[in-house]
Amino acid sequence: MRFGNAEKASHAAYFFKTGIGEYGEGDLFIGCTVPETRKVAKANGQASFTELDRLLDDAMHECRLCALMILVAQFKSADAMKRKEIVDFYLSRTSRVNNWDLVDLSAYHIVGEWLKDKDDRSLLYRLAESRLLWDQRIAVVSTLAFIRNSDFTDILRLAEMFLTHQHDLMHKACGWMLREAGKRDEKALTGFMDRHSRVMPRTMLRYAIERLTPEQKKNYMQRT
Repeated sequence: MRFGNAEKASHAAYFFKTGIGEYGEGDLFIGCTVPETRKVAKANGQASFTELDRLLDDAMHECRLCALMILVAQFKSADAMKRKEIVDFYLSRTSRVNNWDLVDLSAYHIVGEWLKDKDDRSLLYRLAESRLLWDQRIAVVSTLAFIRNSDFTDILRLAEMFLTHQHDLMHKACGWMLREAGKRDEKALTGFMDRHSRVMPRTMLRYAIERLTPEQKKNYMQRT
């Protein structure tokens, strides 16, 4: 199977902010679609860690995406021992999970699902305290697995930790997860908003309140 399109590659380079000083600086694209990448991942679902390591180390964004798709699929069908190996492999290579789509595709399926039934979630906070932006986003997006189980403790704590974060990608991630929590328990969201809306980054606030009523939105927007 051969995929790739120069026009799509150029558009992806712009969309994923690959210019000098941007978060995706230097990333390269083949120009294939996500469904095409999934097709390749499905055809190579039994790839070894050695093969996946080569894909993750590839300069091409879609190669890293493909590796993560394979890892997610392997995790879903693995036993506990194999899942631990996949988690360890993933965490040792987070510097290669280096754009928001790569994080969002993989974090909650792997780290989130692994921690979902664990009492000790200190790993989440080690990631949050990392200097690597992608580790920080992995910590936040991983909580989606908990949120879908009506467990909001960690996202509320992490969102509070990141109120003063400087990067828009973290504002979006926290706002997104708060919105997801609010879908399941509006009081959990509005309680957080009542405490923090005056100091929340504007982007985080807008994402978080997206599904509230017009009156609620107006109230929180006027507080900032």
